[in-house]
Amino acid sequence: MRFMLIQYYGGVPEGVPPMTEWSPEAAEAHYEAQRAINAELTERGELVEAQALTAPEAAKFVIASDVASPAVTDGPYPEAKELIAGYRIVDVETPERAIEIAAQTSATPDHEGNPIRQRIAVREVMWSTAPDA
Repeated sequence: MRFMLIQYYGGVPEGVPPMTEWSPEAAEAHYEAQRAINAELTERGELVEAQALTAPEAAKFVIASDVASPAVTDGPYPEAKELIAGYRIVDVETPERAIEIAAQTSATPDHEGNPIRQRIAVREVMWSTAPDA
């Protein structure tokens, strides 16, 4: 069973500032915890893909009625909780295992070294056109 675990900008408890305001050491500790999760999932053969995305300020929004003339803007921005910060696709035996991985991700350190308690969406992949699916 494949699941996408989606991390959002926002979705963290009040009092946790945006990562752009964290000390370099705190951000690195958070990234290292994320990399450790990826390493464990790779070792277990469960990681399909994991990607972090740039901050919302770097996003472009495209609206088109045809391919030749898209409108590209820097905003307006939806609420921060609606913007995806990154994701993992995992291939696991049960939905409970996907939830376990999401919980591990939600507990990575915040700017003070405490569990960040970030909201993680767990969505089963219905079908895939990926070559290795």
